[in-house]
Amino acid sequence: MHADTWAGSANISDVPGWAVPLVRSCRAAGEDIDCALDLADRYGRLLPLPGHGQTARRWAVLAAVAEQNLTVARVLEAHSDALAILAEAGAPVPSGTWGVFAAEAQPHRLTATESAQDGQVNLTGVKPWCSLAGQLDSALVTAHGPGGRQLYRVSLREPTVTVDPPGGWVARGLRTVTSVAVRFDGTPAQPVGEPGWYLSRPGFAWGGIGVAACWLGGAAGLRTAIAAAAAKRNSDLTAMLLGETDVALWACQAALRRAARLIDSGTASGSAGELLGLRLRALIAGTAEQALRNAGHALGPAPLAFDEEHARRTADLALYIRQHHAERDLARLGSMLTQPAEPAETE
Repeated sequence: MHADTWAGSANISDVPGWAVPLVRSCRAAGEDIDCALDLADRYGRLLPLPGHGQTARRWAVLAAVAEQNLTVARVLEAHSDALAILAEAGAPVPSGTWGVFAAEAQPHRLTATESAQDGQVNLTGVKPWCSLAGQLDSALVTAHGPGGRQLYRVSLREPTVTVDPPGGWVARGLRTVTSVAVRFDGTPAQPVGEPGWYLSRPGFAWGGIGVAACWLGGAAGLRTAIAAAAAKRNSDLTAMLLGETDVALWACQAALRRAARLIDSGTASGSAGELLGLRLRALIAGTAEQALRNAGHALGPAPLAFDEEHARRTADLALYIRQHHAERDLARLGSMLTQPAEPAETE
């Protein structure tokens, strides 16, 4: 089945046949987090791994899911990213649902210590911003060890793991994808990669682009809403806003196709991969913000007040794209571009 079959689809590449039931199930899932986790568990292992020749197809599935339901996309992306990280480290594909907890925020700190007797690594401390920690089976967690910051795999079912209640989560977008702090008290963990590997590996930038593919899918859903309004009205203003949104989405789609080719050809690692990730995320985040603005101007307040699906998509996307660091990432990109030589992109 081709991505064009989905009305308003992000149209990155072909959506494979196995993903058709997934995409069809997304809208009915609504904000049901148990349903989202079930879909992620069932389909996450079927997503092609980034850098293995089908990166565009991976992003096409994420975008198609996000176009239908950003709650499901948010859960699927994080779960599949954890599986991709483990595969990149040469670890076996695990069972259950997974998350990636890598945020840092003062005064919280998570420390890894190794037992002198048996070499067992234990985690102690608090990890902030852990999405769905109370519902997931396991997670990849960054902690500070003797060699520096390192990634560890850990079961969230251990009795030494305490998940804070979600009472502080007041978000109107992604309301059921709650983020909380998690407390570890000597929790057994297994290292994944060497110290520093999590941030330096090629897949770090590639995973960030996967998140952006979800943003693009959400923006495509807004484009569909604007198009429906334009079809009902004889309004040059609505038509203009539709055209502007469509051009921006088309540019992002073309950029994602090029990025996928670069990754699959092996020319998007190291600083080249970092540049690619910064550029794509900035481009798509800007397009998503433009789509939110254009939808608001084209449709007015009525669907925000009375259309459950549109109101949810708007709130979900507005929160989701704040994973982009905005001007800070642009400043980082600009700093990289002032270095003596920018890595060349070749295909």
